Amino acid sequence: MKKGTIILLGVAALFLLLIFNGCGSYNNMVTKQEATSSAWAQVENVYQRRLDLIPNLVNTVKGVANFEQKTLTDVINARASASSIKVDASKLSPDQIQKFQASQGELSQALGRLMVVAEQYPQLKATQNFLELQSQLEGTENRIAVERQKFNEIVKDYNTYIRKFPQVIYSGMFGFDKKGYFEADKGAEKAPTVDFEK
Repeated sequence: MKKGTIILLGVAALFLLLIFNGCGSYNNMVTKQEATSSAWAQVENVYQRRLDLIPNLVNTVKGVANFEQKTLTDVINARASASSIKVDASKLSPDQIQKFQASQGELSQALGRLMVVAEQYPQLKATQNFLELQSQLEGTENRIAVERQKFNEIVKDYNTYIRKFPQVIYSGMFGFDKKGYFEADKGAEKAPTVDFEK
């Protein structure tokens, strides 16, 4: 064989290797991106479950005489704010995740205040409907924590994959961007103060 033919075959083999490697990397990135979208849909699903429980909870609490109207209004407003934040699963940027998490955090705080105030109403705590809703909300909060953790694990797998060589070359070419994570809520690193003397 002539030297030129050997070089040409070598270049062709290298070109084919790059094409096959690129196709495999692209397909894997698509699979991992779809996994992040699916995990995000499940996160939205459990948050929606919480949003769906809130009107029943508010209506149950409204039935109690003299219940603090401001607390109910805060919950209703926080729910409206949380339900207005929509995140496109194909663009799960850190900014979008942070906005979503902030609105859901405000709702969590409003619900927490509602539950604290509800403790001051023995007739409310004795209502079976309220106890069932409270239990469902607690279960939903646990589901949210589990789905957020799963989402973060899947995003970590995706982000790691697209940043490794040679995928980093293809991810940039085909627009596979880094996805955002759920992070601990601000102030979560500080332990609450417990005062037994009050």
